[in-house]
Amino acid sequence: VLGTVMTVARGNPASHEVLVDSWPHFGIVLTRLRPEEHRDPRDYYANQLSVFYRDKEALQALLEGTEAVTQERAFQILGMQDGLDEAVQEVASARGQKVE
Repeated sequence: VLGTVMTVARGNPASHEVLVDSWPHFGIVLTRLRPEEHRDPRDYYANQLSVFYRDKEALQALLEGTEAVTQERAFQILGMQDGLDEAVQEVASARGQKVE
């Protein structure tokens, strides 16, 4: 996440965007390729999301009910915090979707 923020601050040659739930007291930060740059909706390597969160409820809300994470494209979600895998699995199973 920090690397993407620094890349965006330096001109953003990789066409990424950084999204937060609120500012300056954010609960979650999501980085992703700009939607207009997506070429193939099945390419989950190009459609990578990186996430850092302070609040598990903010993560759950992001996965369940925002347009920031769309179900129209295959994607990878990357993060190193406890609870990320469980939250993704819960949302996917509630929607009847498979997570690899």
